[in-house]
Amino acid sequence: MKNKSDISVMFREAGILFAITLIAGLLLGVVNELTKEPIRIQQEKAKQEACRAVFQAAESFEELEYEPDEALAQELSASGVKLGSVYRAVGSDGSQLGIVVESTSTQGYGGNITLYVGVANDGTLNDISILEISETAGLGMKAPDVLAPQFHDKKVDSFVYTKSGAAADNEIDAIAGATITTSAVTNAVNGGLKAAQALTEGGAGNE
Repeated sequence: MKNKSDISVMFREAGILFAITLIAGLLLGVVNELTKEPIRIQQEKAKQEACRAVFQAAESFEELEYEPDEALAQELSASGVKLGSVYRAVGSDGSQLGIVVESTSTQGYGGNITLYVGVANDGTLNDISILEISETAGLGMKAPDVLAPQFHDKKVDSFVYTKSGAAADNEIDAIAGATITTSAVTNAVNGGLKAAQALTEGGAGNE
């Protein structure tokens, strides 16, 4: 049977442990509050920079609410594509120059591939900018340098990839040994392109 001294020590140690846990929790809460806003600002800055990379002519970017219609939603789901933030690219005179869409393929070889697609009002794809990618070094990781430039200034309804050399504007040369990555990037671009077209006057999505 424990004497009063043992019980006193036990309670004291429990009290110390509780105090340490409480203080640690409070400190974590304070740190979270202090870092939450800077993190949000950095994330927003990264998004704005991604928008600028695919729509250099725009003065600013306004985030839009967008939900694809049922047909497009089913098409995106079938190709493993998820849409994220959508922006209106605004010119210096306040007019709409086009649309920027964040698009993610969940079917990359090494995981998700997230990119931004910038589409002008006439349906021309200005550029794409790959934000997140974790593919195989020396193969899929070549996508920003090898695939992204191939989408520059193309006006097509959608893209396909080929292993035998691109012969048309809608064809993308696959990265040798990285067909899965090429397919994922192409699907993500197509998803963003179709969403932008649906949001833009005269775009294919409104026809």
